[in-house]
Amino acid sequence: MYAEPLILTLKLDAASFRLFDDLRRAHFPAERNLIPAHVTLFHHLPGPQAEAIRGDLRRVCRDTEPFPVEVNAIKSLGRGVAYHLRSRALDELRDRLSDLWFDWLLPQDRQGFRPHVTVQNKVEPKLAKETLTLLQASFTPFTARGEGLLLWRYLGGPWEPVAETLFRRG
Repeated sequence: MYAEPLILTLKLDAASFRLFDDLRRAHFPAERNLIPAHVTLFHHLPGPQAEAIRGDLRRVCRDTEPFPVEVNAIKSLGRGVAYHLRSRALDELRDRLSDLWFDWLLPQDRQGFRPHVTVQNKVEPKLAKETLTLLQASFTPFTARGEGLLLWRYLGGPWEPVAETLFRRG
């Protein structure tokens, strides 16, 4: 269906998304901030398999209820800053999808999964350290909510939405 690769992200509750997206707009270099805040599950899925992927997402999301995602730390990326996330349900969901799509996955998507939201990247290390200190000073761990999955088409920088699949409501 598409020649370009696809990216799969977690859809967060509106308040958590807004917080992360506002932080990203405040701290990410504007000329490089082409996409909204996101939690990447897979970086490169085959575009020509879009219909099969969408079918898998519909089936998996029908079997998945919204779940808590702990936002438990802010971490340095060296040249940026990210919020670290922890969720057993998210890990299990990603493992399930990884098993379905294993033959399609590139090495980056076959390695360990470390969920996070990047709010700053590609800046000088000194600025990244200042941002980390600033954000950590007021940080209190909180719980976000995973509400579905978002499929995107990678356009060489910006992303184009392809599908939004919500988890079933319990």
